Amino acid sequence: MAKYLAQIIVMSVQVVGRAFARALRQEFAASRAAADARGRAGHQSAAASNLSGLSLQEAQQILNVAKLSPEDIQKNYEHLFKVNDKSVGGSFYLQSKVVRAKERLEEELKIQAQEDREKEQASRT
Repeated sequence: MAKYLAQIIVMSVQVVGRAFARALRQEFAASRAAADARGRAGHQSAAASNLSGLSLQEAQQILNVAKLSPEDIQKNYEHLFKVNDKSVGGSFYLQSKVVRAKERLEEELKIQAQEDREKEQASRT
């Protein structure tokens, strides 16, 4: 009886160990893919993501903006900020997420404008 119990325990540990190792490999692969994606987005954009705590994609999803248009960002920001106001029963947490998303998208617009200016200067010379 003890022999069978020991075999069951050993097999269980092996199964759990393999599952843990597989999950760890998947997490490393996902982390590497995210790092590569941030690297392609440019160093300034990655730095902005780190500072704000939101990626560009998250900020776009929060404000429901497909392309970076200052008018759309401002319009959606104002609507979501009013809807989530605590005085009308909204959530302060969601309101703060909306503010951070707007800040992140504005930072990305600044980065893009700077890159455009640098390209213009390079093409002139």
